[in-house]
This record gives sequence, C-alpha cells and structure tokens, in this order.
Amino acid sequence: MPHDTPLIATIVAGLGLAFIFGALANRIKAPPLVGYLLAGILVGPHTPGFVADQALAPELAEIGVILLMFGVGLHFSLKDLLSVRAIAVPGAVVQIAFATALGLGLALMLGWTIPAGLVFGLALSVASTVVLLRALQERRLVETERGRIAVGWLIVEDLAMVLALVLLPALAGLVNGDVDLGSDPLAVSLGLDLGVGGILALTLVKVAAFVALMLVVGRRVIPWVLHYVAHTGSRELFRLAVLALALGVAFGSAKLFGVSLALGAFFAGMVLAESELSHAAAQETLPLRDAFAVLFFVSVGMLFDPTSLWRDPLPLLAAVFIIVIGKSVAAFVIVRIFGHPVTTALLISASLAQIGEFSFILAELGVKLGLLPEAGRDLILGSAILSILLNPLVFNAFGRLRPLLERVGPTPAMAGGPAIPVEEAPSAEAAPAPAAPPAPEPATLDEPAVPTALTDHVVLVGYGRVGSLIGAALQASGRPFLVIEDADQPLARLREAGIETIVGNAAAPEVLALANLPGARQLAVAVPNAFEAGQIVAQARAANPGIAIIARAHSDAEVEHLSSLGADAVIMGEREIARGMAEALVAGEAKPPEIAQPA
Repeated sequence: MPHDTPLIATIVAGLGLAFIFGALANRIKAPPLVGYLLAGILVGPHTPGFVADQALAPELAEIGVILLMFGVGLHFSLKDLLSVRAIAVPGAVVQIAFATALGLGLALMLGWTIPAGLVFGLALSVASTVVLLRALQERRLVETERGRIAVGWLIVEDLAMVLALVLLPALAGLVNGDVDLGSDPLAVSLGLDLGVGGILALTLVKVAAFVALMLVVGRRVIPWVLHYVAHTGSRELFRLAVLALALGVAFGSAKLFGVSLALGAFFAGMVLAESELSHAAAQETLPLRDAFAVLFFVSVGMLFDPTSLWRDPLPLLAAVFIIVIGKSVAAFVIVRIFGHPVTTALLISASLAQIGEFSFILAELGVKLGLLPEAGRDLILGSAILSILLNPLVFNAFGRLRPLLERVGPTPAMAGGPAIPVEEAPSAEAAPAPAAPPAPEPATLDEPAVPTALTDHVVLVGYGRVGSLIGAALQASGRPFLVIEDADQPLARLREAGIETIVGNAAAPEVLALANLPGARQLAVAVPNAFEAGQIVAQARAANPGIAIIARAHSDAEVEHLSSLGADAVIMGEREIARGMAEALVAGEAKPPEIAQPA
C-alpha cells in the first residue's frame, strides 16, 4: 500500500491542528473559528514545518463552501426576514454601501484599482454568519425582537454577497478586457458574438432561469425525493440523499447555468427549508458540514502570510478600524434613525463588528479573477482574525456604553412617523402579563437578570415533551416550581401559563445561579443531552449537597455518567418503556380480554 497520501495528510493535519487550536481558542473564550484559521497558517507555505498540499486544500475548501452555503440556505427564513424588512433591508443596504465606500477609500490610498477597492470594501462589509449566530445564541437572543432584526440584517447581507459572487466573474471580464465569444459556453453553442454587455446580460438571464427552475421545479422535486427516502426508513439513505442533493444541485447549477457553486448550494438549502424534513436534513448533515467547514477555514488560513502583520501594520489597523468602528457606528446611527431603542442599536452594532466566511470567499474569488491583489487578501484575512478576537470585547464595551447613551435623549423617529420609546414595545401577539410574571428575559449586552424569590421549591430544567409533562404534574400538585428554558415555543407556553421562568441555558453557571439552588428542595433535569445535563447536575450538587436530583438518560453509559456526577435517580426511557410493556403483557396474561364469539 503506498504511503504517499497527500489527501490523507492534508485532512489529518488540518483537522488535528484545528481541533487543538480550536480547543485553545474556546478555552480563552474566543470563537473556535480563530483556532481553525491559526491551524491553517501553521500548515501553510508561509510558516516552517509541514506544508499541506496546495492543490488539494482548495478542493476540500470548495466542498466546505458548498456545505456551508447549503446550511445557510437551510436556515434562511423568508418569513423572519419579512417580519423585520422595514429595518433589515434598508439598514443592511446602507451599511454595506457605507463600509464598501470606506474600503474603497483605503484601497485607493494604497494605490489599488477601483475594482480591487470595491471587492475589498464588499469583503469588509459583511459579517460572519457563524460568529454572529454564536454570539446571539450564547446570549439567548436569537428569538427576541432584537435578535430577529440582527438575523434579518445578516440575511440581507448574505443575499447581497451571493449576488456579488454571481456578478464578479462577468465584471472581471469587463475590467480585464478579456470577455469574448469563448467566455460563455451558451454563446459559443449559439454562435453569437454578444460583447461585454451581452455577456453580462446573459449571465443575469441564466441566473434568473436557475432561480426560477429552483423555485418552480426544485421546491417540488427536492422535498418529494426526501419524503420518498424518509419513507424507506433508512437513516443512512436519507443522510446520503441530502448530501447528494446539496452537492448535485451545486455542481449542476455551475455546469448548466454558469452560476457559482455557492449560489447553487444556497438555493438547494433554501427550497429544502420549506419542507417539514428540513430540520432532520440539517441535523443529519451537520457533522459533515462542520468537518468541511473547518477544512474551509484551515485552507483560508493557509493563504495568510503572518509576516504582513508586522511588515505593514498600518493598513491592517485601518481595515480593522473600518470593521469594528466604521460599520458599528453606521449600523448604530441607521437603527436609531429608524426609531429603535439603544439596546437594539447596540446589539446590531456589536453583532456586525467582525467579518468571516463570505469575506474569505469574496477575497479568494477576487484574487482568482485578477481583481484583488494578494496583499488585499492578506489584509482581509488578518482583519478577520483580529475582528473575531475583538468581538466579545466589543459586546462588553457596548454594554458599558448603553446606560450613557440612553441618558442622551429620546429615540429619534423617522420623518413622518411616531417616536418609539426607549423600552421595546411588546409585539402585537404578545399575551397579557400574568398575575405572577416570570423572571424577565436576560437583556441584550449582558444586562443582569432577576434571581427567583422562591424557596423550598422544585427547579425544572427543560420544558420539551418530557419537561412539560413534569410541569403539568407539579402544577396539579400545587408545589412551587420554576422552569429554566431557552427555546422560543416552550417559553411562549410558559408565559401563557404564568409559570415562573428563567430564560437561558442551565449549563451556564450565571443562569443556574438565578434559580436559588441552595434554597431549592429538588432538581429535575429533563434535557435530553447527557453532556449538558452532566454539567447541570455537577453544578447543582456543588451548590446544594442536600438537594434531590433526578435526570433522564438514553443509555446505560449516560445513567452511569449522570449518577457519578451526583444525580440521585436517573430514568432511562428505554427501561421505562420496557417495564410498561412487560407490565401490560403480564396483566394481559393474567386477565385476557373478552372476545366476542360469533352467534
């Protein structure tokens, strides 16, 4: 067996170092994405030691881009975007234009061309989907009004970048002057000499044809195929079908319509998002998407020359200033002009103060098309790493600024529109406040939440299928209890029922501390994730050695794990099902049902 295996070596080195540096980044509270980029720098040609294969890494990264964009499409919600379109659409467009103008100005100061400056500015204008969603999830803000505006803003940015990816190849031909008959296969087959304007128009027509095909045919065929496979009962075939559709649509769209692989994958995910199987598709492909996304970030890191940090630091600092300060100030002003409160404006500003995966895709495509110099790609990669590292600090800094800015004055209203008070108004469908209101949702930018006043109570963690049944039994018994939950639908049910609720992940010490565990009598951990449940059990046992803890598990190993951490009782679902079925069988043998005999 040959041992010259550059593919295996590249994958092993990339994933291995990404794990090590990702874990270190997580340890210092930085996004793991930073660790993945550093791993790529170490296996790249600009640092000593092992150098990964320079031809294979981009191929692996391309698969990562396809699966990454497929995941973005799966989470694309037109309904959520339309609900915040009044602020997200104009706000994102104005912010992209402002950041692009700043990037163009910096590029012209560095002596680059206008096309290079436009690509550079666009790359600095779009925030990272991965970093933004993680920041919102950590603060339990995804399902809030502020969170929906931030996500809607991000969707508009992503759509703008998808459009840029489509138009850049045609514009590159226009700039470089090499657009001719042979530049488009369809023009060749038809024997047409379209010229530059014709090629650009043909590109837009083909993109429109692809979009129409996906919306008319794809939204019927793709869900039908997945439903058919799902009915076979084979999880393996279902997982394979999802991956085959994602990669097949991306590759076919590139070959047949000349659109980017990223756009094809995005639309494959978007049409699938309308199916009830979208959640299952997202879950089944998540491990492979994560693995190839890591390889994408590693391959991006391989392109970065770290010597540029000290060889020419001023342009790098200027780019970071545009990302962290320029974009944030523009977003803050836009949100305030549209009449939203300071907390919303600060959340949007902090969320957008970084760049990520779309910036890398744009930078690489710009270099490949001859629009952007390699120095521009290095600037984008360096500023991305620094802005991602700075993002948690930006959230904290903006949190300290909030009280000062709120004292400046009332929220300005749009011309012709009513002023909106500083406090966020409840949505139209919000239920009236119950007699015993739940603990308030943790506010934006680490605003402190209110601890419970209950004592000698039951703490219930999780309010899904199992937790809601436990909660109903506790309500019927009249025992005092509260619920720790972070999902949107259970929270709505809890508020309607007037049950005291702590919003957040109970595995976080600051959230669990709000439940007054030292004064509690019992703890019921109803979440299905054994790793997360183990963290909760261990913290609860340390806070109150005398508290009675009961948890759930799905295997003998999980039962042992939770028991070793301090759970007094662990209920395994399969055992209880078997016990109930056995009791029913035994009872049936003891007293068989009466069967009517024919006359």
